Amino acid sequence: MDRDGSHARQITKENFKLLNNGVWIDENYIVARKHFTSTRSLGAGELWMYHINGGNGLQLTVKKNDQQDLNEPCVSPDGRYVYYSEDMYGGGAFQYNKDPNNQIFVIKRFDREKGTIETVTGGPGGAMRPHIAHNGRLLAFVKRVRTKSVLFL
Repeated sequence: MDRDGSHARQITKENFKLLNNGVWIDENYIVARKHFTSTRSLGAGELWMYHINGGNGLQLTVKKNDQQDLNEPCVSPDGRYVYYSEDMYGGGAFQYNKDPNNQIFVIKRFDREKGTIETVTGGPGGAMRPHIAHNGRLLAFVKRVRTKSVLFL
C-alpha cells in the first residue's frame, strides 16, 4: 500500500497457514513468518521470502516440529542476513513451565548467499527479538537476567 494507506494489495496467495512479522529485504522482497498452529501449543514458524509482485514464495527455514516456535525476522542492511529467534528448549514440545534463567530462545542468522544458518547468541537467559543496527555493526536483543528482561547490544 502507499504511505497514506491507499492502494493496498495482496502479495501472497497463502490459503493454508497464517503469515505475519513481515519485514523488507529491499524494495522488491519481503520476509515473513509462516505460522503453523497445533492442537496443544501456540504453534511453530518458518521464514519465507516473497516478491512484491506475488507468487508462492521461497522457503528459508524449516520448522523442526509443530510446537517449538521461530519468530521475529530482521534483515541486515545489505539484505544478506535474516536474523530471527528460535525456541531451542529441550524436549521437542512446548512447555509452560520453562526456566527463564536457562536458555529457551536463541538468535540465529540465515545467510541468503550461502543458504546456511548459524546461532548468533543464546546461553543462560536465552536471547530474543533481534534487531540489527542501520550500519549492520550492532545487534540489539532481549535476554533474561534473573528476574529482569535486559536489552543487550
